[in-house]
Amino acid sequence: MPLPRPKKRLGQHFLTDPRLLARIADTLGATRDDTVLEIGPGRGALTAALLERAGHVRAIELDRELAPLLRARWADEPRFALVEGDVLAQDLGALAGGPYLLAGNVPYNITTPILFHAMRRPRPLRAVYLVQREVADRIVAAPGSDDYGALSVNVQALATAEFCFGVPARAFTPPPKVESAVVRITPRVDPVVVADEEEPFRLLVQGAFGLRRKQLRRVVRTLWTLDAPAADAILARAGLDGDARPEVLGPADFARLLRAR
Repeated sequence: MPLPRPKKRLGQHFLTDPRLLARIADTLGATRDDTVLEIGPGRGALTAALLERAGHVRAIELDRELAPLLRARWADEPRFALVEGDVLAQDLGALAGGPYLLAGNVPYNITTPILFHAMRRPRPLRAVYLVQREVADRIVAAPGSDDYGALSVNVQALATAEFCFGVPARAFTPPPKVESAVVRITPRVDPVVVADEEEPFRLLVQGAFGLRRKQLRRVVRTLWTLDAPAADAILARAGLDGDARPEVLGPADFARLLRAR
């Protein structure tokens, strides 16, 4: 049966290099005791590598042409299950049915929404993503660096992010116009915000980086509609310099700012 052509509207670029596929699976570190959720299995190349290592693989595929091919390929494999639909509409924790790992060749056009979706509780024990190199650089960027931004802060507030290795465009079919990379994200045992702070923290960080060239005093006044004395009082309680800019604040700094309001 011929394989369906990659669909540009779904951002499909299929990784075909077996050595890189094995390396991604090894980076996840699954064992026979683990359940792995896979985002966008596509033609099943990474799925096969995961099944060699994990106890169970539950894959989420949006493409209605690829889903029956995946079901047919592993029809006799009880450790494999396929969910057909949009990953952003799935309750990942409920789908896993317990502790789980997460892996995926993430479509570049919806990478950030998928990352945020996967950070919802209960979070995976570990997640490994194949993403655009630029996004990988942003995820792991340090405060004050050119790549540092809202994505960096929101991920690092809740998890440890590691740049694992680069993946060249030629390793894909069809080759994307950008380079790619693999990142590993492991939830922190000491997240800088608690559960009920996560959403207001995310909104604060995104709002602040929408004003990243402004001084922190102006950012606070704008986001919270405050006069200068009220903004200065909040910054003093948070122990932050009103002349600083958002791009130099670490996740813990933003957490203090949120709590000082």
